[in-house]
Amino acid sequence: MVPTPIGNLKDITLRALEVLRDVRFVIAEDTRTSGFLLRHYGIEKPLVAYHQHNEHRIAGSMARRIASEGPAALVSDAGTPGISDAGYLLVNACIKEGVEVECLPGPTALIPALVQSGFPCHAFVFAGFVPHAKGRQNFWEGLREETRTVVCYESPHRLTRAADEIVKILGPQRKVCILRELTKKFMETWRGTAAELQARLSAEKLRGEIVLVIHGKE
Repeated sequence: MVPTPIGNLKDITLRALEVLRDVRFVIAEDTRTSGFLLRHYGIEKPLVAYHQHNEHRIAGSMARRIASEGPAALVSDAGTPGISDAGYLLVNACIKEGVEVECLPGPTALIPALVQSGFPCHAFVFAGFVPHAKGRQNFWEGLREETRTVVCYESPHRLTRAADEIVKILGPQRKVCILRELTKKFMETWRGTAAELQARLSAEKLRGEIVLVIHGKE
């Protein structure tokens, strides 16, 4: 399992490049995105599509292919595979087939966002993506009494709605940090209370990849 840069292509590790050069084939969430990365570093490998729409169907056969053909690398579009991306099912299928699994350390959006927020990070909760529609109320209700810092991902199209929900359920004075386009040229960090960010979002929209970091209940 090979983490790939979340924005800046220079963030890939030397070891990740070494593994990508040595494997027989690369299993990719999006073959176009991964193909661009491989070409950037002069690496030519067969690419196999593996994503949330086919992972339940092919995880077992993919594990058997790895067992028979030799080492392979699993990559997502950005970050560490398995963290809010396809990967968990393939790892379990490989374990059942007796295939050794190793995850390299490397980029993931949640850690730099957590540290950059300025909130306590000795203990934290990663809550993944905020539900698109069904379950949003329960998602925030479940975090109401959480005293640890919370990190979650949200679509820019639902960010204003998320701010409204945080104000309503977690409280207007809850500290929040919004990080946009981490590691990229136009990276931004917004800090303030939920009410302050709610007002700012009503006047100014954000686009791109978003990470929300929410201070735990005092």
